[in-house]
Amino acid sequence: MQDNNGTSEKLITWEKTIKASDVPENDGVAIILDGKQIAVFNFTVEGKWFAVQNLCPHKNEMALSRGLLGDVNGEPKIACPFHKKTFSLETGNCLNDDLCSVDVYPIKIEEGYVFIGIEK
Repeated sequence: MQDNNGTSEKLITWEKTIKASDVPENDGVAIILDGKQIAVFNFTVEGKWFAVQNLCPHKNEMALSRGLLGDVNGEPKIACPFHKKTFSLETGNCLNDDLCSVDVYPIKIEEGYVFIGIEK
């Protein structure tokens, strides 16, 4: 699909995943969606939800869902529990260096469930 500027418009499909109550406050869980591990975070200190790939690209560990939540200059971040690489939960950019990044996914909570947006 193209918009009026001739650029491609991304089509997002919202996938119902787990109950929001199954994600602890200020913590994360890993889910599998479309064959991918995705880390879902209930960042109640910020009053926001985030979803990123669970794979830490630094050492290829499925670990980000077990990472430490925090912020850098007001930007929400997750730190890999093994390697301490930190990633923006908003952009996926690595905040320690510019060598790697993680995929981020749109997320919303409706009727008590977590919905993840997948590009189709």
